[in-house]
Amino acid sequence: MHALETKIPAPFVALAAGAAMKLYSRGADVSIDPSLLRMHLGVGLSQLSAVIVIAAVGGMWWARTTINPLDPSRASHLVTGGMFRWSRNPMYLSLLLLLVAYAIRLDSWLVWLGPVLFLAYVTRFQILPEERVLAAKFGSAYLDYLKRTRRWL
Repeated sequence: MHALETKIPAPFVALAAGAAMKLYSRGADVSIDPSLLRMHLGVGLSQLSAVIVIAAVGGMWWARTTINPLDPSRASHLVTGGMFRWSRNPMYLSLLLLLVAYAIRLDSWLVWLGPVLFLAYVTRFQILPEERVLAAKFGSAYLDYLKRTRRWL
């Protein structure tokens, strides 16, 4: 992996994106939209995010493999079932859903830069390097998995 890749774990990137969204909304006097539809969408996506991450971490734990994003070479098993059947990156997807839920609640289109920048950053600096490492480690089994399962959803 290159020196700039995988240095900041995705949860910290998501936290920074959420904090930037919060700072912008305070500085621009953007408020939480009180409409029931946006509240239900935001809460629903947050709950879906929780289900996804719990199922994904549980799948990794069941397989007795690492969830450490800074060292994907320590993966001992290729997990392709459960949440990993629908997304190659369900833990990153859960973080993205939290940012989207927050953006839905805020009444400003500029806050959508948070989820978009998170997606771009994590794809470039976390997911692509992980994919290279896992392809080298698990070979054709991983390449077959790439063909049948989407990166995000």
